[in-house]
Amino acid sequence: MRKSVFIFFLVILCGLSGFAQINKSSDPTALHKAQDYLTEIIVHDIFSPPVSSRIYLYPHIASYETLVAAGMGKAASFSGRLPDFPAIPKIKGIIDPVIASLEAFRLTGRQFLFSEERFSDSMQVLIQAQVKARKTENLLTTSLQAGKQVADSILVWASKDRYKETRAIRRYQLKKTPGSWLPTPPGYIAAIEPHWKQIRCLTLDSAAVFRPQSATLFSVEPGTPFHKEALEVYTVCTSLTDEQKAIAAFWDCNPFHITMQGHLNFATKKISPGGHWMQIAGLVSRMKSESITDASKAYTYTAIAIFDAFISCWEEKYNSQLIRPETYINSHIDENWRPLLQTPPFPEYPSGHSVVSGAAATVLTKLYGENFKFVDDTERPYGLPDRTFSSFHKASEEAAISRLYGGIHYRPAIENGLEQGRKVGEQVVRRLKL
Repeated sequence: MRKSVFIFFLVILCGLSGFAQINKSSDPTALHKAQDYLTEIIVHDIFSPPVSSRIYLYPHIASYETLVAAGMGKAASFSGRLPDFPAIPKIKGIIDPVIASLEAFRLTGRQFLFSEERFSDSMQVLIQAQVKARKTENLLTTSLQAGKQVADSILVWASKDRYKETRAIRRYQLKKTPGSWLPTPPGYIAAIEPHWKQIRCLTLDSAAVFRPQSATLFSVEPGTPFHKEALEVYTVCTSLTDEQKAIAAFWDCNPFHITMQGHLNFATKKISPGGHWMQIAGLVSRMKSESITDASKAYTYTAIAIFDAFISCWEEKYNSQLIRPETYINSHIDENWRPLLQTPPFPEYPSGHSVVSGAAATVLTKLYGENFKFVDDTERPYGLPDRTFSSFHKASEEAAISRLYGGIHYRPAIENGLEQGRKVGEQVVRRLKL
């Protein structure tokens, strides 16, 4: 009799709340694997850094919102906090929230990838393994339905961020004025995402709200500030220490790297700068042995910071359209000089690594503290050794200066970009009340 009464009240509570869960285990291992799968496909499909930031964003928001709707941990929905964000419908029925969140991640992520079947298949294997481990086979149908319900809402929201509209804008036209950006060797790739400033911001009032101070006035005259900046790049890069070379290589993160062998050119696939910081968020979450909700929060807030940082950075890149050091130095200092790293295919100012790293480090510092020491193993798959950092800001500073060592940026792009990124990160913290 008592058992029947208990079941009756359980059913009543489920009906009142709109959802329930049986297995409250919140092991985040599966979410970390899902993040790794997503990164693997982003690298494989060779997405640009701005587009990669968009691909990371929506699956993590979908997963996070599913956990919130299921009452997992202390976390608040983004409804009312992000522009046009939907009120996620209540989840009806008894579910396993972890399975539901993974399904939301799968359904959302596959919509942004070229290799969608490969990603989806990996996620389905992961979900089935979790169902077996969590012993929630009887909740599979309702859990998948709940994940789909959230994913459908997020995908509708994502479809209105103006990404599709930017695909139809007329191709970028190179400026003819002295000091303007030109495609660089070896691929001479056309400008990447010149209209990214039109993508919907999440926490910024506009793409230009944190525009940095103007780049140094272009000049070819020796002794002028701009010539001195270029000469610094040339001087530093012709006398690099082994440590500086290691720093440049560790933070290269260039998805457009081209390897040349004789007359053959082929892509060497690498992680994006945003992807590197997403991996840092994951490894720190693992270090802290966080719940799946806290891990999801770390990924999602980092993804938001990176997403807005790229919009902010790209707005100024195509506003100033500044010439790269490689082009300038070859024309006015040394025609035979080549940078240590390949120059990415977009204008110089400001440094994307600096802006993105500054934003991500600011959010992660808010989540985990000022002096959080960690070992970054992100580049192991690319044959590079781990690096140790005493804080997220120290890591962001190294990521920024690595672009000088690589011959990619002048110093103002690095320093002003880092400041710009921190302002973006601070805005994320304020707007989302971290």
